Amino acid sequence: MGALLAGGLVGCSAQGSDTPAVADAGYDAGDGSFTTWAPADRQNAIELTGETFDGQAVDLADWRGEVVVLNFWYADCPPCRVEAPDLAAIATDYTGQGVQVLGVNARDDAARVEAFNESFGVGYPSLQDSSATAVAALEGVVPLSAYPTTVVLDREGRPAARIMGLADGKTLRGLIDDTLAES
Repeated sequence: MGALLAGGLVGCSAQGSDTPAVADAGYDAGDGSFTTWAPADRQNAIELTGETFDGQAVDLADWRGEVVVLNFWYADCPPCRVEAPDLAAIATDYTGQGVQVLGVNARDDAARVEAFNESFGVGYPSLQDSSATAVAALEGVVPLSAYPTTVVLDREGRPAARIMGLADGKTLRGLIDDTLAES
């Protein structure tokens, strides 16, 4: 079912006035809206392991105690290209503050991911998810129905927030800050 979900994710973008026109190129789902879950309402921690495009093993359990930002993206997705510089800046700005950023890409090969990262200054890793393991890990917990989708996990690994579509940098920073501030 996870592979079916990955294939069913549709492109999306925010429709706000600050959104560059390229983000709208043929995409009609995902408006950049966000959902948050109060700590008492959060489900269990997301269990996910895999390998990045550069061959590094990833296990979200290793990042318990830190806030994790998962960004589901692919290289030909116009809103993914628009939000990439903000995500790269967030990964840099929050270094040493207990935040990990992890891309999740089910469509591209390593060369395409490397070219994207170079073009947009992305320095954080992306999980190679051609088997849709990450989508399956979130199934029934956090609806994923658009590319891009960004999920913020709390220090226990539980979904705290989700942005459907283009993640506005200020909004995402606010969600990260709120999650970091939880005791």
